[in-house]
Amino acid sequence: MKILVTGGAGFIGSAVVRLAVSRGHSVVNVDALTYAACLENVASVADSPLYAFEQADICDAAALKRIFDTHKPDAVMHLAAESHVDRSIDGPRAFIETNIMGTYEMLQAARAYWTEAGKPESFRFHHISTDEVFGSLPDDPAVKFTEETPYDPRSPYSSSKASSDHLVRAWHETYGLPVVLTNCSNNYGPFHFPEKLVPVIILNALAGKPLPIYGDGKNIRDWLFVEDHADALLLVVEKGELGRSYNIGGENERTNLELVKTLCGILDAKRPKASGSYADQITFVTDRPGHDARYAIDPTRIRAELNWRPSVTVEEGLEKTVQWYLDNETWWRALQDRQGVGERLGKAS
Repeated sequence: MKILVTGGAGFIGSAVVRLAVSRGHSVVNVDALTYAACLENVASVADSPLYAFEQADICDAAALKRIFDTHKPDAVMHLAAESHVDRSIDGPRAFIETNIMGTYEMLQAARAYWTEAGKPESFRFHHISTDEVFGSLPDDPAVKFTEETPYDPRSPYSSSKASSDHLVRAWHETYGLPVVLTNCSNNYGPFHFPEKLVPVIILNALAGKPLPIYGDGKNIRDWLFVEDHADALLLVVEKGELGRSYNIGGENERTNLELVKTLCGILDAKRPKASGSYADQITFVTDRPGHDARYAIDPTRIRAELNWRPSVTVEEGLEKTVQWYLDNETWWRALQDRQGVGERLGKAS
């Protein structure tokens, strides 16, 4: 299968690219190389005859037409997006442009290509989204997001992703474009850009800086190891039912405070401080506006229909992640000077 992956130099996209190439798929990586992208993320496959890279903005209709006509993909995996909630609070326009208008241009380009090719039944447009479109859950373990949960986005980021989900469904219903959708829980793992919680905690801990936790640290997330997510995404694009959505979760709910303490414990074991614990650096900071209390995925559909489950627990995945950051200092140091990294964003005066 030849797969066109948008955002393939980003965190989740690069995991998909690496895994797809390793499984023998041809991959065309389309990425604008904005602040959070890094071609080092796909360096391990860059010389493969199965890999091609196109630097292009998904809002550029002419570039997309050229790429589709040149590479003739069998499937699209659309991951390119602005994804940092705090940045969306400070600058929502980029999220509207990339996540909504970019998805519109991708759908139009894919539809034109699919139509001109005679509408092959094997073609797929896989839209990758987030559980944040569903809003916030109560603190009740029995209540989780399903594919039928009504949308209730609370941030510029999640509302832009909700909009893109609706566009994809509309292109399926109105134009017959063969689509599948997925909504995932919080990802973590190697190559995570150092502005999100897990890498911030690891790198601040190593630097002797405060470990910032929003509010009281009781916000709950379902944590999904990025390589497990990439595995699920490839399964959905190959075997998912057309027009159907699948929720992908790690089945690993933790409060933010529990997660940070787990990271501190792993670091204490792998690179102990001269005295005390990394947990001594934990600092509670003013919460961000509209901070959702809890996300949790009910993965029944993808388990029942596609026989998929995550392969690692959050403890196993975090240990792998910490070790990766310890072993790849050159990678993350090169990113720490990029705009906004290390700053407190999303305070919304």
